[in-house]
Amino acid sequence: MDVIKRIDKLMKERHWSDYKLAAESGLSSSTIANIHRRNTIPSISTLEAICSAFGLTLSQFFTDDNQTVQLSKEQKDLFDRWITLTEKQKQIIYDLIKEMK
Repeated sequence: MDVIKRIDKLMKERHWSDYKLAAESGLSSSTIANIHRRNTIPSISTLEAICSAFGLTLSQFFTDDNQTVQLSKEQKDLFDRWITLTEKQKQIIYDLIKEMK
């Protein structure tokens, strides 16, 4: 997959400029410009910030089918909080959710 083309496609779908992507992702305008002007492949942390701005996970970003799933603000908040938990806390939450059938 061409990462830069995928970023461009997502930007076009949302009618976002480089400036808008930088603002939404918290990255500098020069970082976004380097991706486009120099064809610089973003680092994982940069790509995570870009995906977060789009409301996507990394796995959704790399999904080949055209059915990307938009996360609601609440879902995104849950994922953002999830990554700050310890493994023990994650297991407790996971077990609790499994019991809520």
